[in-house]
Amino acid sequence: QVQLVESGGGLVQPGGSLRLSCAASGSSFSMYYMGWYRQAPGKQRELVARIFSGGSTNYADSVKGRFTISRDNAQSTVYLQMNSLKPEDTAVYYCNVRRTMLGPDYWGQGTQVTVSL
Repeated sequence: QVQLVESGGGLVQPGGSLRLSCAASGSSFSMYYMGWYRQAPGKQRELVARIFSGGSTNYADSVKGRFTISRDNAQSTVYLQMNSLKPEDTAVYYCNVRRTMLGPDYWGQGTQVTVSL
């Protein structure tokens, strides 16, 4: 069983930066992909960014150029550097990892990111 521990959320002013971290434990294998989703009140959960074991990445159009995802395979940790934050980035951010191409998926407990004056 894989456990995910997230950290780094909080309150930040528009234009500010935050860095989210997610550490995976309970598996000796490098995860097929690691990524972040977010869910704002009244909205569906959406993919923010994902990074595959080979290093390729996917980003939501709304965060391209502002957010950067990276991973440390040795530490089984994924990071999300968020710059130029906007109020519309306010959401609960969830870490998501897939162990192999066919799954299974694991989810973190979520961390709140609030962008406000």
